[in-house]
Amino acid sequence: MRPLFNYIADVVSGKAPLGAVRSGKWATVRKTHIKASPTCAVCGGTSKITVHHLVPFHIDPSKELDPTNLITLCESWNNGVQCHLWFGHLGNYKDINPDVLADTKIWNKKVEITRNKTN
Repeated sequence: MRPLFNYIADVVSGKAPLGAVRSGKWATVRKTHIKASPTCAVCGGTSKITVHHLVPFHIDPSKELDPTNLITLCESWNNGVQCHLWFGHLGNYKDINPDVLADTKIWNKKVEITRNKTN
């Protein structure tokens, strides 16, 4: 029942188009990725972690389970920003950020500098 709920939620939010179906192996790949990369690539947060596809699985299904096509982002609104929405999708889940890897590295450094100044 939960996978159906997740599918409907993804379609309604714009995270996946109607008809996009994940592989039955996705849950295992997602769990393995989060175990290896448990923090958000932007803010370093550990709350509401999600695995973002660099190339969306509905565009290229062959990359859905490819570990090199994944990055950890969060949906926690940490410091007023939802990293998955803004860095992964440029503020709109229907959009794709082709520069997500470079952007996350730049912003992670900025977050780290700010964090070090306040500590």
